[in-house]
Amino acid sequence: MLIKPKVPRLAVLLTSIFATLNTPVFAADTDTIKKGEQLYNQNCSVCHQADAIGKPGFAPSLTNPELLSISSDKFFEGTIRDGRAGTGMPPFSHLGRKDVKAIVAYLQSHATLPNRSKEVDAQARSYGDERLGKQWFDDICSTCHGVNGDGYAAGGTGTAIGKASFLSKASDGFIRETIKYGRSNTRMLGFSGPTAMANMNDQEIDDVIAYMRSLAKSSKQ
Repeated sequence: MLIKPKVPRLAVLLTSIFATLNTPVFAADTDTIKKGEQLYNQNCSVCHQADAIGKPGFAPSLTNPELLSISSDKFFEGTIRDGRAGTGMPPFSHLGRKDVKAIVAYLQSHATLPNRSKEVDAQARSYGDERLGKQWFDDICSTCHGVNGDGYAAGGTGTAIGKASFLSKASDGFIRETIKYGRSNTRMLGFSGPTAMANMNDQEIDDVIAYMRSLAKSSKQ
């Protein structure tokens, strides 16, 4: 009888890790990506600039590595389709589902990190204290995002994170990851860890999320 040799558990683990690292971070075909690039240049580049690198205080980067790694296609598609009411981002539903998906494929083609959106969106909901969150928000977040999270409209350098049009599409995990680790090469720094702008613990971050959710309830947009 042929006895199959046992594969060491470490070897199995390493094989799994390398397989993950070698998995493409986007799966769209070349033609779709090229179509998406054309559509992006026609409709989006005027604000988000060439290669979607964004412009501080005007339009955010859409090709930031951390953003792409935690954003699902659904998140991008919904944002493009519906826009962000109360901001300079208009809806592009007139493009139709196929063209919107092509633009998302183009954006995702810039990804350099594995996409973790499923894992991030599956994180537990925040059950923080919005009263404590307001203190953190006023002291830290409002400096860039505005007192009510109005972003650029309030003269801030950060995006409008207090609008229902954003908060209705962003999961608590998405917001949590952004606060913790920030966005490289942007003004959004991380707020978790001893070398961060402020070493906020998990509960304090959830308090901020709770306060942000309360802003959406009071916001008409």
